Amino acid sequence: MTERSGFLFCADPLRASRPDPQFADDLAAARAADGRITLLDHDALLAGDTAGAVARVARDSGPYWYRGWMIPSARYAELETALGARGCSLLTDAVGYRRAHELPGWYEEFDGLTPKSVWRAAVPGDPPPSADELAGLAAPLGPGPGIVKDFVKSRKHEWDEACYVPELADRKQLASMVGRFVELQGDFLAGGLVLRTFEPFVAGGEARVWWVDGEAVLVTAHPDTPDRRPVPELPSVREAVGRLGLRWVTTDLALREDGVWRVVEVGDGQVSGLPAGAETGELFAALAAAVAR
Repeated sequence: MTERSGFLFCADPLRASRPDPQFADDLAAARAADGRITLLDHDALLAGDTAGAVARVARDSGPYWYRGWMIPSARYAELETALGARGCSLLTDAVGYRRAHELPGWYEEFDGLTPKSVWRAAVPGDPPPSADELAGLAAPLGPGPGIVKDFVKSRKHEWDEACYVPELADRKQLASMVGRFVELQGDFLAGGLVLRTFEPFVAGGEARVWWVDGEAVLVTAHPDTPDRRPVPELPSVREAVGRLGLRWVTTDLALREDGVWRVVEVGDGQVSGLPAGAETGELFAALAAAVAR
């Protein structure tokens, strides 16, 4: 059994013996790269049943890339432990996953390339910070518009309700927006609260760049705008990805109105979405080759 190309895909929640059809194209690309496919029960993992989640993973079957739905960082650590008990491993360990998946983990390496940000830890069920606490948190960002999100996601589809703050220095407005964001996120609040300065981008959409061992192996559209595929400038981003030092990550880039390319988000490649119709052969070939290094 080769260690060259192990891929751990989510199982179909309706039939655990087959892969989740949402990842059919990725699965085909992994197989074309001579990939060894194993299934993970994602629902069982999220429910805390780690033994059940990895029951289909053969013992001592080598290292794996995970490819599937997002996993909270704490659950990913449990997955790593469960696989280790079966003599297996993840090519992105739990520490690396959290660094790429949550903004505080990657922000320092991309400082100057991404909107200025501040944050504070929080867990689901915590009350929103007071207006005074939020004013103190936002102070380093200065006056002007901003964005509210958690460590992983924003609610950009509720832009005026729970995402965009017209004036961060307006204490009442900021508290109202953060409160609504926390309410809507509910049990899905990830890591804590983030405030970011708002930067105006052109309407050309975002580019998602897929990096394997520090090299950009694929550039796609963002899944939210699959019909738009800008061509970003990558040298400074490549340097930041190199400093981050993680094996499979994505960067979402947008062109600011002044003509400067900016990093909107960084993500773990294992759980980053692809736009419909993306050709992923080169990506999975690179991942298969990377396992051997």
